[in-house]
Amino acid sequence: MRLRSGELTALAGVGCVVAALLLRWYPTPSGNLDVWDTFGPGAALMLAALAAALAMVVSALLEREGPAVPIATAVWAVVIGLAGAIAALVRVLERPQHATAVCGGAWLGLAGTLLIVIGAWLAIRDERTSRYRPATPEPRPRP
Repeated sequence: MRLRSGELTALAGVGCVVAALLLRWYPTPSGNLDVWDTFGPGAALMLAALAAALAMVVSALLEREGPAVPIATAVWAVVIGLAGAIAALVRVLERPQHATAVCGGAWLGLAGTLLIVIGAWLAIRDERTSRYRPATPEPRPRP
């Protein structure tokens, strides 16, 4: 019941994305816009990446019978997180409603989704032994 470096990295990414949801993303002549003002497919993909990373962390915490479920959720977190990172990059590059600049919320969202992808990738690659003892088979008798 311990988190490895991949899960911790993804959890940091979740924190960044949650913080980005509360900050402003674009200044416009009519006022500041946040992610909820410009909600679209990009924001939905970022939220899906956040949910996938949370599922990966929870499955790692609740690991009981083996690493199959945590690895499967980590694989899906890589795929969904990559889609969310691409969507966050597009959100940084686009400027909706005649926005004049990009604020910290968009950059934090991009950093968070990238941390989710990196953390999920590290969770898949981590080959440290788990809390279970390795199998020690009986040696075969010699002829």
